[in-house]
Amino acid sequence: MNPHAKLISIMSLLLGTTITISSNHWMMAWTGLEINTLAILPLISKPHHPRAIEAAVKYFLVQAAASALVLFSSMSNAWATGQWDITQLSHPMSCLLLTVAIAMKLGLVPFHFWYPEVLQGSSLTTALLLSTVMKFPPITILFLTSHSLNPTLLTSLAIASTALGGWMGLNQTQTRKIMAFSSIAHLGWMTIILIYNPKLTLLTFYLYTLMTTTVFLTLNTTKTLKLSTLMTSWTKTPMLNTTLMLTLLSLAGLPPLTGFLPKWLIVQELTKQEMTTAATIMAMLSLLGLFFYLRLAYYSTITLPPNSTNHMKQWHINKPANTPTAILTSLSALLLPISPMILTTL
Repeated sequence: MNPHAKLISIMSLLLGTTITISSNHWMMAWTGLEINTLAILPLISKPHHPRAIEAAVKYFLVQAAASALVLFSSMSNAWATGQWDITQLSHPMSCLLLTVAIAMKLGLVPFHFWYPEVLQGSSLTTALLLSTVMKFPPITILFLTSHSLNPTLLTSLAIASTALGGWMGLNQTQTRKIMAFSSIAHLGWMTIILIYNPKLTLLTFYLYTLMTTTVFLTLNTTKTLKLSTLMTSWTKTPMLNTTLMLTLLSLAGLPPLTGFLPKWLIVQELTKQEMTTAATIMAMLSLLGLFFYLRLAYYSTITLPPNSTNHMKQWHINKPANTPTAILTSLSALLLPISPMILTTL
């Protein structure tokens, strides 16, 4: 891709995200979402491969439909109440339409079908943007309207997303699809606590972004697109693969790693809200995700390929140390001790 075109796309991505997260007016938030969608499309279709073009078309159609629903929801709310302020969403039908629209944008169940396919058709760096940066504006809109949304609907979406994200990830061999279903499961955790403690949703999103960025950067360094490649990547970068194992276990939510912190706080908050059944279901469903994270961790460090692979094994490659990856890996594993400080702010 032309460097100037790439610069324009990335700057537009930052501009669209900034407009959406800093606006109080529905039209400005919608404008930011549209700029975001248009900015990411050239990055998805950059490889000029049929799968990349297919991913770009699927992404455009789904996001265009979701943005139209956001606009229709805000207009019907303005028609009924005379308010264009995001925090003044009060019309029941508008609340329902907005929940559906944001579920489509994020890839929550049952609007998740496009997300694994789009990630599979994108490069690892574009998949990283789709999994982190592109989810920030819709989650911000959910955060601003959390007091108006239907708790039963959000809880149903959350439990379904966590169940399907864990269940569908079990049978995958492509790392990008595994990360897509991991994202769907984590979005379920963010959604279920949104009504009761929105700050906890943002904390979960920030920690999820931190850990997912680490995993994608590591996979990009070792050029790992499927599990069979992951089995042999330890020969290239043994230390990086060891830290990848820690990050994957953190993403699974195992103590005493960073990923345990949001799940611990969410289960605690759900119990306080007398939603013990929902908390138990979420905790049990996270075991499904734990299985495929453990499988990834096992393949990345402990196992050797059981049969001869079609590509030659690559041995140690002299690469310069990647400082951002090292910092992100450390944060992905060692942030649990700050939990008392976080508890005082929630």
